[in-house]
Amino acid sequence: METHTESELAERLIAGDPEAFDGFVEHFRSKIFRYSWIMCGQREDAEEVAQDTLLKVFENFDQLREPARVRPWVFQIARNVGLMKRRKSVFAPARELSLDELMPGRDHGTLQIADWSGLPDRQALKAELSLVLDRAIRELPEIYRPVILLRDVEELSTSDTARVLDLSEDVVKQRLHRARLAVRKKLDEYMRGGRDGATSAR
Repeated sequence: METHTESELAERLIAGDPEAFDGFVEHFRSKIFRYSWIMCGQREDAEEVAQDTLLKVFENFDQLREPARVRPWVFQIARNVGLMKRRKSVFAPARELSLDELMPGRDHGTLQIADWSGLPDRQALKAELSLVLDRAIRELPEIYRPVILLRDVEELSTSDTARVLDLSEDVVKQRLHRARLAVRKKLDEYMRGGRDGATSAR
């Protein structure tokens, strides 16, 4: 769904059009769930976060001042709900990999795969590669996961991502660069024939 269609749905909901409700939920539910699942790591927690996020979205829809920015507004709510859930949950992993463990080594040479964000998964990535991509993002340290999800998966602008995460734009750019390198390494390993990641991601 294009951004202008999202804003049209938001405008209709603000105007009290009940027929826009189902379209809005159908569109955003899967997006919120994917974001929450990769951030949480547990399906049950992600489902709860997605449900609570949608409830808060509709409870607070009258606070949306700019329908054109409904996507970053929704994900800001999803982030806050996820943080609240994390304080009450045990879904945090026992050990998070450091980014250095995922980064290409200095003697790794030039990676053979192009910047992964240039491979639109809606068109080019098969289901198996999509699993590898999700797993690679899940394995990033927590501070990098939301940046790459919002910028490259949900295609928010740098400024909107910074607002959602309460970061400066420079920090967003730095974290995104490092996250992309780490994810690119994982996809490069897969493209070279290493399919273990896809198998264990199922």
